[in-house]
Amino acid sequence: MSASFPVLVRPAGLRFDAPACTSVLLAAKAAGVRRPSSGPHGTSRAGMCQMLEGAVVYGIERPGLSPDEKEEGWILPCVAQAASALEIQAPLAAPIEPAPPPAPRPLTGARR
Repeated sequence: MSASFPVLVRPAGLRFDAPACTSVLLAAKAAGVRRPSSGPHGTSRAGMCQMLEGAVVYGIERPGLSPDEKEEGWILPCVAQAASALEIQAPLAAPIEPAPPPAPRPLTGARR
């Protein structure tokens, strides 16, 4: 059974669990947390956020962060996998709004 780690997203206070073998971004989406992203490979850096506590590992050999950014705690959630409980600073994170129900369609003669 794979380990799962709790993630706290600041400043919104959102919480979700991130399985160890899943990117933080996919775990957030599965839990109903929206995060900016542009692609699954970390090259756009659109979803970059700061890790305040915890540890991550990367599912790719060379994530698109400089050594200084890594030292400052910046991570790319689209390719980072939780290796411990995490606290991240992600100001644009928000709950995913449910889609509105489809509008009712009037019955036609063929559907009575």
